[in-house]
Amino acid sequence: MFFLVIGILALAAGFAINTPALAFSHYARPVKLLGIIAIIIGLLTSSVRQIDAGQVGVVSLFGNVSEKPINSGLSFVNPLANVTEFDIKTQNYTMSANNGEGDKQGDDAIRVLTADGLEVVIDLTVLYRVVPNDAPAILREIGPDYTDKIVRPITRTRIRDNAVYYDAVALYSTRRDEFQGRIYKTIEADFKKRGLMLEQLLIRNIDLPASVKKTIESKINAEQDSQKMQFVLTKERQEAERKRVEAQGIADYQKILSTGLSDRQLQYEQIKAQRELAASPNAKIIIMGSRGNVPLILSDK
Repeated sequence: MFFLVIGILALAAGFAINTPALAFSHYARPVKLLGIIAIIIGLLTSSVRQIDAGQVGVVSLFGNVSEKPINSGLSFVNPLANVTEFDIKTQNYTMSANNGEGDKQGDDAIRVLTADGLEVVIDLTVLYRVVPNDAPAILREIGPDYTDKIVRPITRTRIRDNAVYYDAVALYSTRRDEFQGRIYKTIEADFKKRGLMLEQLLIRNIDLPASVKKTIESKINAEQDSQKMQFVLTKERQEAERKRVEAQGIADYQKILSTGLSDRQLQYEQIKAQRELAASPNAKIIIMGSRGNVPLILSDK
């Protein structure tokens, strides 16, 4: 476009100075030629448009938008037409309470009211992309700033609309996946009507009120104490059972000794012990008592 404007100005200047009365009128022809060359170069450069990978172009001429987008690569268009490029790669839009994490500066988290009337703060990331064939409709009906006009308001509104069906604690724990799936379906339908494809919806964090957090922590601590007490009681029962079995074993052993050992058996065991003692290499003294008594064994050390 720059060369086209310069060429037109040069051509006009050539005709303006093409007057014999002027001293430099002999430059009129070269100026006209230069203007024509510049116009040709301007037309050529304005007619060739390069669209980068991951982009599509939408041609508009005097307010009329072409129905077919231009794909990536080199394309020839009307030199007077305007080409608006749309990014068709995956884009993300983050709304976070932490400064510097979201697309907006400061606290940009979504604050919603739950079924039990509590305010919950939600950090969210939306992954989406532009449908290439719908890019002309987006330019004609929405404009290139579709993020602020469609992505942000629809996402925030749908999350608030669906959060009222859940209690704060359920939203934080047991029904979080259900809530995420529900808002995904509603936002996906709204995006599709406007030429956008929702790829993924990521709930990054759900921040509960301080009172609810304290209640949850107290409940968790109580459950942990109960589990600890159950463990202690189980251990004590096992120890009591072990002692009972041990006592029963001692009682059974004593009963066997009192009823099962006879004088002949004791005398036999005595003879076996004396035989083993006699075979021992150590020196010893054996004092034999009266019949039936156990001998006294003394070592020489």
